[in-house]
Amino acid sequence: MNEAKKEISNREIRRITNVGIVLNLLLSVFKVAVGILGNSIALVADGIHSLSDTATDIIVLIGVYFGSRKADLSHPYGHGKIETFSSIVIALLLVFVGVGMIYKASVNIMTFEFIRPSACVLIVAVVSVVSKEWLYRATQTIAVTTHSPALYANAWHHRSDALSSIAVVAGFILMMVGFKYGDRIAAMVVGYMIVRVGGRMIFRGFQELMECTVDEETVELIKNIINSDSSVREWHKLRTRMVGREVFLDLHILVDPKLSIAEAHEISENLEKTLEEQIKRPVNITVHIEPDIPGLRK
Repeated sequence: MNEAKKEISNREIRRITNVGIVLNLLLSVFKVAVGILGNSIALVADGIHSLSDTATDIIVLIGVYFGSRKADLSHPYGHGKIETFSSIVIALLLVFVGVGMIYKASVNIMTFEFIRPSACVLIVAVVSVVSKEWLYRATQTIAVTTHSPALYANAWHHRSDALSSIAVVAGFILMMVGFKYGDRIAAMVVGYMIVRVGGRMIFRGFQELMECTVDEETVELIKNIINSDSSVREWHKLRTRMVGREVFLDLHILVDPKLSIAEAHEISENLEKTLEEQIKRPVNITVHIEPDIPGLRK
């Protein structure tokens, strides 16, 4: 069942990421071309940002490909953390892009250059906002359902591009009303937002690498499933962690001490099956069976 879940989520991730590659390439070409012709440094920076989105799309595809490989002797827990590393790489690229935009805009402010941008800059920026916000929402939806850290980071990369285009629009309007640094200030604001998002993604990635527990909602679901099993008299030592998109959990359950080994094993198997069915993402479960005697109760 785990392999089937992974393959279904892999298909969804590849589909939306390939859509993102095509859209980002088109937007990048249009933004850079119109930005140069229309005298908008913010739109040129926005176009480079869209191109960086293409790079992160490729990183997602690579991460999913290698992260989905089956466990082997060298990696008995699988290769899922390759996806976590992919999410950190994407986040680092976000920070790099943001810092670069702030630096470039600052340098241009210091030159005191003012060239009124063309109206086509506004049109391209608005098209970018609409298309990248749609791509963000579509990618975010699949990231949530597949629990892919790399895709989640990439979704925010798309959102940062939409924010970048919004700042271009704001900068254009400011320049039209006479504030000659509007375009540059807009680029700096965008750079700050991108750096902030990238920082959050890096923090979350390192949390996963440090074996942080799964989200609270999933933990509560696991507890409810265990509590609803009448064959389990008591349980303790529940531990969870994430390896890429896969949940690893182990726990101890106490059962009737008069049961045979085969009967106790059947309880464990049924509990594992229920957990696998109700937890939507891939899950790896280890259940330790103990007799329900006073000395083992917690």
